[in-house]
Amino acid sequence: MSTESTSTTDAAAGTDLRFAGLPGRPGKIVAIHLSYASRADQRGRRPAAPSYFFKPSSSVAASGSTIERPAGTELLAFEGEIAVVIGTTARRVSLDDAWDHVGWVTAANDFGLYDLRANDKGSNVRSKGGDGYTPIGARLLDARGIDPAGLRLRTWVNGTLVQDDTSAGLIFPLAQFVADLSQHFTLEPGDVILTGTPAGSSVVVPGDVVEVEVDAPAAPGAPSSGRLITTVTQGADGFDPAVGSLPAVDDAQRADAWGSREAAGLPDAADEPAAASPTLSDELRAKLEKAPVAGLSAQLRKRGLNNVMIDGLTPMHPEAKLIGTAKTLRFIPNREDLFRAHAPGFNPQKQAFDAVRDGEVLVIEARGDAGAGTLGDILAIRAHAAGAAGIVTDGAVRDYDAVSAVGLPVFSKGAHPSVLGRKHVAWDYDLTIGCGGAAVQPGDVIVGDSDGVIVIPPTLVEEVVDAALAQEDEDGWIAEQVAAGGRIDGLFPMNAQWRARYEQHVAQQEGR
Repeated sequence: MSTESTSTTDAAAGTDLRFAGLPGRPGKIVAIHLSYASRADQRGRRPAAPSYFFKPSSSVAASGSTIERPAGTELLAFEGEIAVVIGTTARRVSLDDAWDHVGWVTAANDFGLYDLRANDKGSNVRSKGGDGYTPIGARLLDARGIDPAGLRLRTWVNGTLVQDDTSAGLIFPLAQFVADLSQHFTLEPGDVILTGTPAGSSVVVPGDVVEVEVDAPAAPGAPSSGRLITTVTQGADGFDPAVGSLPAVDDAQRADAWGSREAAGLPDAADEPAAASPTLSDELRAKLEKAPVAGLSAQLRKRGLNNVMIDGLTPMHPEAKLIGTAKTLRFIPNREDLFRAHAPGFNPQKQAFDAVRDGEVLVIEARGDAGAGTLGDILAIRAHAAGAAGIVTDGAVRDYDAVSAVGLPVFSKGAHPSVLGRKHVAWDYDLTIGCGGAAVQPGDVIVGDSDGVIVIPPTLVEEVVDAALAQEDEDGWIAEQVAAGGRIDGLFPMNAQWRARYEQHVAQQEGR
């Protein structure tokens, strides 16, 4: 099936050439999140079962088409894939019968704009649904003459081979996608399943040419899809902030889009220089050292913030003051399949501890469940070596004595010998969490002492600490008067007479 023309519609024939590489316009396009062992190893996690997202049929393009990188974006990435096209209706089909419902296979390119990924939360609606983001073709291969385990997938960028894998490298066989999806809805003729990409996916820029080919080298005649060709261009249009979220990238997105930190031109995370907290100057930190948590709590309460205490925790070192900005980590309740998929390798717990920087407090949401450890001595040592200010968890600590010996200020619900798989799955980090009944956002100011741990919004910290220190001076003077025999009534709080005496005292102290 040739796709020589790049125009959208053949006016004479009345056909839409975007779908020239397919039997027609597909009713559904279903894509797989993570399916190749090489890609899973690259990402540091291996799923226990396939997971999916939809792409609109309007995103389909034919071989020879162009794809625009929108203005104001940088991370347009290709993903060479095997496309499975349904030939006959499939509903609740068995794994053994599933391949019989496949009509064709061909090449596809599942382009994605990582700049929009953060706000899609896995749905990929905006990041992968754009016009031209699903080139398919160039020719269809009859599935009846093909061993689904004997397909080869290759991708070239500007003539250089960058992806080379086979369907034998899939974590799940191709037929499983058909059987699994048919459990949930009817797969109809012409529907397309994009079966995931192997390692080697990376970023492309305007002027780059990406080619994808699927073939069956061992089949009679070695049938091939031919090369699916897409050229990247620079778009003139960006995104309107009045109607939706804007592109946003960080180094984590860059590393994912390029395939690694090295490919993205980023230093190894462990080698990055520790950066001082942007919120806490040395002067502000010195003020917080003097301000007790009880006093800070009172000042936040005066400003209408009552739910800022992280409750139920005990300090490992009651004499140590905890001051820093929050870096957050979230655990979800353990579920065995999710743990198997999410826990192995460089999981979010390890990522968070590796990413913590000088002056940060790692704050961990464990739902108040102290039935398993949320960190141990190795992670505590890593945090200490990175210059972390401390750790706060509403769960338990494993290797309690060893963690204590590290010397970091740590607040927790106590000790427990079990590891994560008993109660928790480390799920994600650098997001808003709930810890000990308090909402915590990355960058919030965390202060802890023997009274407990408090969360201070960064925009209020200067005002609150100054007020707390002023109140400490006042309370100290009141304590002196009580110790000298003064009566509480009228003194605490101060009436006008006592207030006048206190202000006179302050004036005398300032005049020295």
